[in-house]
Amino acid sequence: MRTMSRKYLAWMGAISGVLVLAPVWAGDWPQWGRNQTRNMVSSEGPITSEFAPGSLRGRQEQIDPDTTRNIKWVVKLGSQTYGNPTVGGGRVLIGTNNESPLDPKYKGDRANLYCLDEQTGDLVWQLSLPKLGSGKVGDWEFLGICSSASIIGNRVYVVTNLCEVICLDLLGMSNGNDGPFTDEAKYYVGSTISRSISGGATKDPVQLGDTDADVIWRFDMRNELGVFPHNITSSSPLVVDGAVYASTSNGVDWSHVDVPNKKAPCLIKLDAETGQLLGEEVSGIGERILHCNWSSPAFGRVGAQEMILFAAGDGFMYSFNPRPVTLPDEFGDDYPVLEEWWRSDGVPAEYRFSGGKPIRYATAKGPSEFIATPVFYKDRVYAAIGQDPEHGEGVGSFNCFDATIGNEKMAGVDRILWQYKQINRSISTCSIVDDLVYIADYAGIIHCLDANTGEAYWTYDTFGHIWGSTLVVGDRVYVGNEDGILTVLAAGKQKTLLAEIEFPGAIYSSPIVANGVLYVATQKHLFAITDTP
Repeated sequence: MRTMSRKYLAWMGAISGVLVLAPVWAGDWPQWGRNQTRNMVSSEGPITSEFAPGSLRGRQEQIDPDTTRNIKWVVKLGSQTYGNPTVGGGRVLIGTNNESPLDPKYKGDRANLYCLDEQTGDLVWQLSLPKLGSGKVGDWEFLGICSSASIIGNRVYVVTNLCEVICLDLLGMSNGNDGPFTDEAKYYVGSTISRSISGGATKDPVQLGDTDADVIWRFDMRNELGVFPHNITSSSPLVVDGAVYASTSNGVDWSHVDVPNKKAPCLIKLDAETGQLLGEEVSGIGERILHCNWSSPAFGRVGAQEMILFAAGDGFMYSFNPRPVTLPDEFGDDYPVLEEWWRSDGVPAEYRFSGGKPIRYATAKGPSEFIATPVFYKDRVYAAIGQDPEHGEGVGSFNCFDATIGNEKMAGVDRILWQYKQINRSISTCSIVDDLVYIADYAGIIHCLDANTGEAYWTYDTFGHIWGSTLVVGDRVYVGNEDGILTVLAAGKQKTLLAEIEFPGAIYSSPIVANGVLYVATQKHLFAITDTP
């Protein structure tokens, strides 16, 4: 709960057409990973593990409030929820699908982003988008928005299922339909996007209301860059110094062998105010894609040197100069490029080659890409390799990279300080505090490692697949699994189980904490948990 001691940050000048910063509470969690380093650690005190999420009532999939304890509110979501909640400016944002429509004018299979009141859980507005119509190849049926939205002042940035980066007004339509984009009425039925979405048929525009999202701008990565998203477009935007960085989800086609556009960028930079393209990677990641690019970028600073860190779909970790350079294209025209400073292979050689021959991708002992988000900590970068959970379990590696540049502005330099191979494939982002790393793998095992050496202090088996990431709050580690169990362990070098709490549904997303409230999303519900009245 907020207290009288909490202070608002100062408002920035409110000028029409200029990005305005709204107040940010000290305990907000405004983007994936809390801040730009993406480290899943909260500076708040311990959060209660003495709570009961309750049980379902009847066939309505509603939580019976008489069976809950220390639950502030519960919101019914769709039927599949993979996005992680973010909290800022008194709002909670989370992506889901449209299996439990909150607005009857939006029917059928759609991808939704809900904006909820932080105190009550009531709907403030929703973004509800049609599907691409490409099926499992590019926009898997009944998957909603998987991106975690970033809240920067009164603007929201999110990557949609339509392979777009969009900017929204945190206030929704309540303060009018702000531009430059004002065609939401057609956009929400698909008639301003492509014939594949609308099925070639003319659809009447929706009637907009106060509970609809207000789109400020949208950047279509398919049309503008030739990106071919695989399965689903999923990346959580990184916002730094007035710019938005996002993975494009460029990947393979239905064959799982061919990349339709190997020249399409896998990481881009946009102007946060206008959506203008400011830069793109040209490191050849598209030539080496194993499956797709779903990881989210991170930010780091070594001394005075800033860098954008990207764990790519080819299994390499990259560092890019955030200030693009201009290069001529094949037609002699100039275009902005994200200059690569270094790359380092996160896949052990024995996973890529056997007897001098490449090991086929998607085999249990073969190579993996990065899906987890890199974490920047004390001039180092940490990330695990993994694959789409549909590929099952397999060999993994958790990597620690040296992020310092020195005089080596080149690719090919081995920057791995240590590798921990006693881990299975992982799609989870790690948490690092007090030089201890907490990382979960897909097999369901939580590992506590020394951040300096990679030495393992302990492991704990949750006996259920883990898709989400660990969260450290005070002296506790939280993580959910596919069986709906939220495991709470003591942070530290000694393994101590504090609680195992069963939720009424699978937990695929990651828990977060903001302003003294723990948020846990199952596939069908979002729980706000606190023991503070």
